[in-house]
Amino acid sequence: MSKTVLIAGASRGIGLEFAVQYAAEGWQVVAGCRSPEKAKGWMPAKVDLQVLDITDTNSIATLGWHLDDEPLDLLVVNAGVLGPDTNSFSAPGDAAFDQVMHTNVLGPMRMIQAFGANVARTGGVIAVMSSKMGAIGSTTGKDALAYRCSKAATNMVTRVAANEYGPLGATVVCLHPGWVRTDMGGPNAMVGVSESVEGLRKVIAGLGPDDNGSFLDYTGHRLDW
Repeated sequence: MSKTVLIAGASRGIGLEFAVQYAAEGWQVVAGCRSPEKAKGWMPAKVDLQVLDITDTNSIATLGWHLDDEPLDLLVVNAGVLGPDTNSFSAPGDAAFDQVMHTNVLGPMRMIQAFGANVARTGGVIAVMSSKMGAIGSTTGKDALAYRCSKAATNMVTRVAANEYGPLGATVVCLHPGWVRTDMGGPNAMVGVSESVEGLRKVIAGLGPDDNGSFLDYTGHRLDW
């Protein structure tokens, strides 16, 4: 029996590559995109493309209705935005701050709340794409202040979700994909999209209950918070 993965933020980059690779492995893939029509040309035909905006509660609820309590083996919360790409300590404007926090923090909260029980039912994995830029102890940079703050908060969301859904059977983790050559990462990034996702999929496949609440990179290396 094939496994099922729900991917939030699958229209391009890492999320799209997750959809392509899992579909190639025979998984049932539900790919959530804000604009499915734009992603259709890149997706394998058998992928179930659905409208999903993780900043919109109605959009999440509609996807929940579509899935109709279907058990999920894997939930990948990948949707995210960079926000103001500043090179020094610079507070964002209200609108920019709200966009970053609603997408990178509140969005994962709502997705996990909506679909966490579906994953726990299979003993599956909730994988939240974070970044080592949200690791407070190892921070040396002064750029992308809003993004860094949002990913630190994303890490906390994941740890609290691990406390909630771990005892119910799920394994909840934060994953750092590396500095990836995507629209967000830019052309000078060190890791290709396919390489990153291949590594992340290997990490996900190797997870067990003892990994619940962990922060790992795409090579399987454990990161400090």
